[in-house]
Amino acid sequence: MITKGDKNKARKVRHLRVRKKIEGTTARPRLNVFRSSKHIYAQIIDDVQGVTVAAASTQDKELREELSNGGNVEAARKVGQLIAKRAQEKGLKEVVFDRGGYLYHGRIQALADAAREAGLEF
Repeated sequence: MITKGDKNKARKVRHLRVRKKIEGTTARPRLNVFRSSKHIYAQIIDDVQGVTVAAASTQDKELREELSNGGNVEAARKVGQLIAKRAQEKGLKEVVFDRGGYLYHGRIQALADAAREAGLEF
């Protein structure tokens, strides 16, 4: 039987393996996604300078009032739209997608698709 702790350890191993190959630059920063059971978070990170350029999550004031549940696909879509809007305000159009070791499925896919539709390219 696989416990939740084992699943998270495996996710972290996958994330580290992917992070060896993916790096966000100033011209094309990294869009990182973290998923918890109740919320989803997205950050656009410039790894060269070591700074977070933009961030969005289901705990933002803009989204908290709209959403009754932060841990579903609809909430992930809203976060994807918001992170794309904030990136474009900073003058960013292209990013590298870092799924954080999660399967490209469900909430992760919904966030990525919404960000693409809102104008981000990756």
